[in-house]
Amino acid sequence: MTAQTSTPKRVGLPSLTGLRFLAAALVFCFHITLANSPIPPYGPVNPFADQGVANGLSWVFGKAGYVGVSFFFVLSGFVLFWSTKPNERATAFWRRRALKIFPNHLVMFGLAMALFAAAITPARAWLPNVFLLHSFFPQADTYVGVNPPSWTLCSEVLFYSLFPLLARPVRRIAENRLWLWAGIMVAGTFAVALVTQYVVPNTPKSPITPVSVTQFWAGYIFPPSRLFEFVFGMLLARIVVAGRAPRLGLLPAAVLVVVGYAVALFTPFVYGFEAATVVPIGLVIVAFAAADIRGARTGLRGRLAVWLGEISFGFYICQGVVVFYGRRLLGAQPFNGPLAIAVIAGIFAATLLGGWLLYTCVERPTMRRWARKRLHGDPVMVRVAPAEPVASVAPEANR
Repeated sequence: MTAQTSTPKRVGLPSLTGLRFLAAALVFCFHITLANSPIPPYGPVNPFADQGVANGLSWVFGKAGYVGVSFFFVLSGFVLFWSTKPNERATAFWRRRALKIFPNHLVMFGLAMALFAAAITPARAWLPNVFLLHSFFPQADTYVGVNPPSWTLCSEVLFYSLFPLLARPVRRIAENRLWLWAGIMVAGTFAVALVTQYVVPNTPKSPITPVSVTQFWAGYIFPPSRLFEFVFGMLLARIVVAGRAPRLGLLPAAVLVVVGYAVALFTPFVYGFEAATVVPIGLVIVAFAAADIRGARTGLRGRLAVWLGEISFGFYICQGVVVFYGRRLLGAQPFNGPLAIAVIAGIFAATLLGGWLLYTCVERPTMRRWARKRLHGDPVMVRVAPAEPVASVAPEANR
């Protein structure tokens, strides 16, 4: 029995909303411990004067941003396939997606330009950045220009543009071939890493990564290279709805993410972008979705967790201004241990405030005024088959 052939019911997945903030927090940890800022004059972001502590934190969180971004891309595919009606008009879908991301983006674009970006970003990068096309350009001063985190939105725009075309063939895949196609998507992430490492020129070197500017762009920034994660998420949603997800509890899924992260730390740099962690990320999304279907405790279904998930987009997109520009305002000098911790806490609080303001004053009013349905800032809803699929995708979770 599948969701397409049974009497459906509505099921919420609030834990996936809560998970979004954890991913955004990983990106924050990555940004605040960077040895060099992505904006000129490329000064240190990590506030610790003790080089042992600073280098240790930079290494520990050195892949956190990559994991957070990969999580967003897989979750995006999962949620869109999970919540979008098969007969929905493409124009209505595109309209809501544009309303979801462009208002926050344009507010932060204007703020970044006013504060610092107009003086350090080449004029040729301004227009592509406005329309979220800048990560299609291999020049570093373009793809991380103005508000650096906004490069991920270029990938999201590509995903949204292609989703109505991709959803049809995904829905037509025979259920016994879903995992085969999911495996093909995972293989695609490894193919991207291999091409990046062995085909893309390894010069000129990047000032902030151990690979070249072009390699970093090709393997991490270039939107088509991230499509495999998005489609992988779509396939996982189809697998859950079809009742073919593995019986995996929350704790084992979380452990797999930690193992994947450890692998990313010790493998060649380009494999840490997505290939080393995409499978654990997908499995943890499936595990939390299954727990929500069953109504099990996850620790991320409460009001605070969901609220943090709702403001996570704003929390993420304002980091380019609050974290990088804020750290620049404090000067290049490092701080002793307690003061460095206070600096991090203060920047985190300011970023959280910025995310809340964007959600409260920009994102939520826009969606309430012009969107006709709830999107994945709210608890995710989907039609699933009763009884059999729910039982098969909802193993006992670790409480």
